[in-house]
Amino acid sequence: MRVGLFVPCYVDQLFPHVGRATLDVLERHGLEVDFPRDQTCCGQPMYNAGFSDEARTLARRHVRIFREYEHVVCPSASCVATVRHGYASLVPKEPGFEDVRASTRELCEFLTDVLGVTSVPGRFPHRVGLHASCHGVRELRLAGASELGASAPGARPTLDRAHRLLASIDGIELVSPRRPDECCGFGGTFAVDEPAVAAMMGRDRIADHARAGAEIVTATDVSCLAHLDGLMRHDGSPLRVMHVAEILAAAGAEAGSTA
Repeated sequence: MRVGLFVPCYVDQLFPHVGRATLDVLERHGLEVDFPRDQTCCGQPMYNAGFSDEARTLARRHVRIFREYEHVVCPSASCVATVRHGYASLVPKEPGFEDVRASTRELCEFLTDVLGVTSVPGRFPHRVGLHASCHGVRELRLAGASELGASAPGARPTLDRAHRLLASIDGIELVSPRRPDECCGFGGTFAVDEPAVAAMMGRDRIADHARAGAEIVTATDVSCLAHLDGLMRHDGSPLRVMHVAEILAAAGAEAGSTA
């Protein structure tokens, strides 16, 4: 299986270790992974801010680059949501758009829904709190949204793709905040336009994870983690952040070293 690795621009520039961890996880499953060097921003910041013409230019470029792949995998739920939902209003008639929309998946979604992964070998002996990002929950339905009720499909944490994979790792202790799918306050340009509100929301999420006993906060979106990490470091919090891909890669490396 040949996979196109879609690495968001901010990951490439600021958090390249997350991209490398994603590559490591995919290659450990025996996949042939391509990283198209011509890829750029998918257009999410422009699209969310209402600059449709600028976003459309990037969307066309993205589709042209990734339409050759059977599967496209990305370590960012928000960028995947932009391709799968936002592009429908930007480039609905672009050749290959429907193929790219159907083939693009968030990392945990790809592992569980396409590869059928049910457990992750290795060990990660830490207490981990899982932050459910808004785009992942409410646009991609990677987990159930609390406002839909406990009986809604996917509402229980055990049906959360990331939760399912993490829970299978030896030694890990997943702790649950009281409000597991509440927004962290980042929201892209929201954190720029309303920094005080965004910071209060972020600190609230950090406090919730701390009360639950977390050592590490993880998520499928680096943007959420960057926001929380900045507040943690500013306030001297002992908590730290790791992307889900980093935890999966660390567990895989542990399994490989003991094999």
